[in-house]
Amino acid sequence: MDIRQLTPDFAVSPQIDPTDVPQIAAAGFKTVVCNRPDEEVPVELGFETMKIAVEAAGLTFINLPATHQTLSLNMAQHQASLVDDAGGPVLAYCASGTRSSIIWSFGMAGRLPTDEIISATTKAGYQLGQMRPQLDAIAAQ
Repeated sequence: MDIRQLTPDFAVSPQIDPTDVPQIAAAGFKTVVCNRPDEEVPVELGFETMKIAVEAAGLTFINLPATHQTLSLNMAQHQASLVDDAGGPVLAYCASGTRSSIIWSFGMAGRLPTDEIISATTKAGYQLGQMRPQLDAIAAQ
């Protein structure tokens, strides 16, 4: 498992497995967000299986799958509000963590300075500097 912190209360990860959930709970996460559509994973890593494992550990599970076609500012803002209401640290996962980082970045545009967003994702290993114009445009709205 490869958890990468973007903020003290939000981290991203590549695909997790049900056997990772006890470690996720022990790390203090309260909510797990799945940003990966079921069409991308085998049944044993699908939404229902992960939901059962996460909820059995006493955590909240949110399914918010995103593809290049469905990822939108509304989705990012919705996820940001879910994170705000989570009551503790949140882990979002997708195939590599990049998609979850992009969703987080769009959701934070206007809340955090663009430089801080790009710095957080870069430190976590996600090179999103090319998104600066989009983040600046969202922040200006």
